[in-house]
Amino acid sequence: MSAAVGHCLFDTVLGRAGVAWSGQGITVVQLPEASDERTVERLHTVAAARTPAAEAPAPVAAAIAQLRRHFEHGAEDLSGIALDLRGSPPFYQKVYEQARRVGPGCTVTYGEIARALGSPGLSRAVGTAMAKNPCVVVVPCHRVLGSSGAPGGFSAHGGLRTKARLLAAEGAALPDGLRALVVRIGGPGFAAIEATAVLTTRDPVLGALIAKVGAFGLSRSEASSTYESLARAVVYQQLTGKAAATIYGRVASLGGGDACPPPATLLALAPEALRGAGLSSAKVAALRDLAAKTLAGEVPSLAEMAQMDDEDIIARLSAVRGIGRWSAEMLLMFTLGRPDVLPVGDYGVRNGVRLAYGLRELPSPEAVARRGARWRPWRTVASWYLWRAVDLFRGAEA
Repeated sequence: MSAAVGHCLFDTVLGRAGVAWSGQGITVVQLPEASDERTVERLHTVAAARTPAAEAPAPVAAAIAQLRRHFEHGAEDLSGIALDLRGSPPFYQKVYEQARRVGPGCTVTYGEIARALGSPGLSRAVGTAMAKNPCVVVVPCHRVLGSSGAPGGFSAHGGLRTKARLLAAEGAALPDGLRALVVRIGGPGFAAIEATAVLTTRDPVLGALIAKVGAFGLSRSEASSTYESLARAVVYQQLTGKAAATIYGRVASLGGGDACPPPATLLALAPEALRGAGLSSAKVAALRDLAAKTLAGEVPSLAEMAQMDDEDIIARLSAVRGIGRWSAEMLLMFTLGRPDVLPVGDYGVRNGVRLAYGLRELPSPEAVARRGARWRPWRTVASWYLWRAVDLFRGAEA
């Protein structure tokens, strides 16, 4: 394997995943986060070191191809992929080696791994090792359950929902705690292949961009409620991904969980406590308004929105303080998976149009809307490729 260290992102049916490597093997496998930036930030956090973006050497490229196939079909044997786990404690390395013996479609418990290692009293320590696993899926921590079929945990983006999706793709028997969480792998419920074919035919410039970027990879978030999705949107507004994630974590901890405190709990918190977590006064007011309107039944549920038109959803959500059209559009795209959303006010989309079409100036929202008329009914797909255009052209402009 090449002695160079680096990282790269790659498209899968789950979205854009990432890997980092050293001269000894892969050091991190990162499942898709809500954006490429957050995926890279998480990858570097897990690696405890920053690595340069680079072209994957041949062994890593082969591993990426295996991961792509596994995410799609769930039957790939990943046990032969070379890993570099020297950054993990020796006990963790033994746990990971044992876990890699569990094949697709099979599950074990934390206790069974502890007993296999000759330490039956260390099942809790096995769970801790799984939570610190830097190479998810390759070290198949999703196949490790709690006692009596309890779901256990899963620290990657999406939590237990992602764990359920991975096991379902492998054909594993799911415990009750995971069966209800299964959703179809592949993101939004529309045909990406058909969409890219139509867009390429109608707009040769966009078609050339699609050819350069490759497979469509929008990763749908899996918020448990409209409230959760909008609360995260409020916290993340006008912040870098890393700073927003830190603040969101602090807000979540105020409620004793890993997501924004439930509406009643949040309203019971003193505004000073929320500001102490790093929120501005405006964001505190927005979260409190969101919580109050949710409790009052004014915020439509995910099930209700499934029966609503896009513009009706935008109108209802924009009645919440701090939630404007852009935030509602992000929910339509990334939570509901609506196929025909074009956020014309989004800077990334506008800049993507400028770069892809060789414009001298940033186009106005109105100009983007006019240009995007030909992309109906697949404007969500077009938007995703325009965001990728910014990544694609960033190096060329440097």
